[in-house]
Amino acid sequence: MSGGMDLMQAQAAYRNNQPVPIMPKSANIKQMREVAEKFEAMFLSQALQPMFASIEPASPFGGGAGNEIWKSMQIDEYGKAIARSGGIGIADAVMEQMLKAQEAN
Repeated sequence: MSGGMDLMQAQAAYRNNQPVPIMPKSANIKQMREVAEKFEAMFLSQALQPMFASIEPASPFGGGAGNEIWKSMQIDEYGKAIARSGGIGIADAVMEQMLKAQEAN
């Protein structure tokens, strides 16, 4: 997103206990919705991590050096798929707060 908040920037700020950048006033509804859905996907991915922590791959198709990376990527995709299909309402709540913030500025 040009000129707007990037998901990676927001994640890095969150991890480092820094303020998360806000959407610029020039952001349109489509950009805001994308950010809200990306946030929900990130949240869902983090929530799904513990469910997959104890699952070990079956031989001969699993394991190896790339297994943890692949599992992490798969969980991220699950989070994105859930968010795209309507999610659990987090994107809607985030979108509402972004719209309120736009009105306040």
